[in-house]
Amino acid sequence: MDLQLKDKCAFVAGSSRGLGFAAALTLAREGCKVAVNSREVKNARAAAKKITRESGTQAYGVAGDVAKASNAEKLIRSVVDKLGGLDILITNAGGPPAGSFEILDEVAWQKAVNLSLLSHVRLIRAALPFLRQSSAASVLTITSYSVKQPLPQLVLSNSVRAATVGLTKSLALELGKENIRFNSILPGWTATERVQEIMAFRAKNNKTTPEEEMDKQTAEIPLGRMGRPQEFANAAVFLVSPAASYIHGVALAVDGGIIKGTF
Repeated sequence: MDLQLKDKCAFVAGSSRGLGFAAALTLAREGCKVAVNSREVKNARAAAKKITRESGTQAYGVAGDVAKASNAEKLIRSVVDKLGGLDILITNAGGPPAGSFEILDEVAWQKAVNLSLLSHVRLIRAALPFLRQSSAASVLTITSYSVKQPLPQLVLSNSVRAATVGLTKSLALELGKENIRFNSILPGWTATERVQEIMAFRAKNNKTTPEEEMDKQTAEIPLGRMGRPQEFANAAVFLVSPAASYIHGVALAVDGGIIKGTF
């Protein structure tokens, strides 16, 4: 299938590693001009260099912490300057720390809101003038399957990411008439650095090992394994592509079947 991505311009936030990197690399392999992002200049440049090498398509690195209010407009303008426009925006950020409700203070909650909700709000707001100039504008917010099935010890992520899904659906209803598509993708357990960190946290709390925690978690997944970043990327890239032009306002789980609900 031709995803019709050649020469489209895409920005993937939080993409120096993990799911964001996999999505950016797959976009580049489809011929998309891509800008990747990290808080650190060296990480953004290293990710862009790796994507360029592996895809044969020039990628660009832009540095900036998406959790900081002052960075959104700077990042989007830098991306547009480098790419010459913007057709696709994938908003993504590292998840909030694990912890139970009673150990998390007001500061932790505000940081989580900035990271996992307002980062999406600010990037979308800054990108809208440029997306309106595109004939194939698409926005994808990366959240988590926990918005449908909350996870123990992840109350920050469970709560704030659910707000991002609400934002995405609201914008789909509000801006669909301008032919800007909005969707969200809900990844399940995928073999990334963040998952390793969560397993280490659980092992410390449960006095087990990360390997034991990984085995316990995998046993709950109907497919019997964790996902691969490329499997997530395949779904994400399809959703933002013109090939998915009538998919709008969807929250798609890529979770190996772990969500137990029917919707």
